[in-house]
Amino acid sequence: MLDELPFEADDAAKPRSHRRRRRGRSGLTLLLVVVLLGTLGVGGWFGYQKVQDMFGSEDFEGDGNGTEVAVEIPEGALLADIATVLFDEGVVASTGAFIEAAEANSDSKGIQPGIYTLQEEMSGEAAVLALLNPENRETNGFTIPEGLETFTIYERLEEATGIPVEEFEAAAEDPEALGVADFWFTRTDGKEVMKSIEGFLYPETYTFPPNATAAEILSMMVAQFNSVVTEMGFIEKAENDLNISPYEALIVASLAQAEAGVPGDIGKIARVAYNRLYKDFACSGELFNCLEFDVTTNYGLMVAGGEKKPSGELTDAEMDDPDNLWSTHAYAGLPPTAINSPGLLALEGAVSPPPGEWLFFVAIDKEGNSAFAETADEHAENEQIARDNGIL
Repeated sequence: MLDELPFEADDAAKPRSHRRRRRGRSGLTLLLVVVLLGTLGVGGWFGYQKVQDMFGSEDFEGDGNGTEVAVEIPEGALLADIATVLFDEGVVASTGAFIEAAEANSDSKGIQPGIYTLQEEMSGEAAVLALLNPENRETNGFTIPEGLETFTIYERLEEATGIPVEEFEAAAEDPEALGVADFWFTRTDGKEVMKSIEGFLYPETYTFPPNATAAEILSMMVAQFNSVVTEMGFIEKAENDLNISPYEALIVASLAQAEAGVPGDIGKIARVAYNRLYKDFACSGELFNCLEFDVTTNYGLMVAGGEKKPSGELTDAEMDDPDNLWSTHAYAGLPPTAINSPGLLALEGAVSPPPGEWLFFVAIDKEGNSAFAETADEHAENEQIARDNGIL
């Protein structure tokens, strides 16, 4: 039988270095089989390819040469995909060596996506076993919670990666270079477009490759954002169902994310925003269609280098400050940009808000639940409930 053909006779006498070796079949056997296949006509070439895989896959010996390498196995990767990654990184001598070893090990179906620390010049079998060893897989992912502003995200990224905040800020100056399509920076409300990465860094748990740059890390987050909004049809719903630009819907999603104390209120707060924006809502003073969301004033304070404050500590001067371009007390309509990274529920709530005529809301208990009202009188009653509960 072919399996009984001997290896080269001097293998045992050679030092066990991490050299390449053929996987045990002689060149003469390969030649004879190929000649035989050639007599079958045009199928000979394709037969040669198959036979070469069977008889000629180069392989390293042992567990590696001691040089560590970080390897990322992507989500949904097949054995052939994994083999290509390992070959490109110098882990295995050939894709065939890994595939043969993986097919011989039924546990290889359990190889998980992620980043692994392997070694260069591993045998196919050793590479399979290393990928199945959870100790070689990096599990200390970095999580971005929903509703964080870029300022905070950069600070946390610095702590996690050692990359200075300034490098993230510099990379963020060109959102399109990070993967934000230029069509996002379009508005239908007549306001000037301000390009910002705010809102596009999707809240998720990430595992960053070693030595990743600030731009590469932010690009990963933007790519996740793009994937999520594409899958949920965010762009189409904003344009077709709401007749607004996706950018405006993204801004509303960030506002609802910031204002909601419980997930169930996110969509209703988005509805309040749209009602105030598009139903000739009379604001205080001479303004119409102003949101009067305190969270926008706070964002403007952070842009200016200040600190976020509880709503009750914001002064009238701060909320009505014309130098704060994000203040929706001082200016009608939506702010210039999103004010945080909204999560999936906020994105869904912004493009599919529940029906309602609400114009007001206020948090009424310590759990964060809000009461919604259509009139100022109803809102005053809800505010009294909040006072009675020690919220206002």
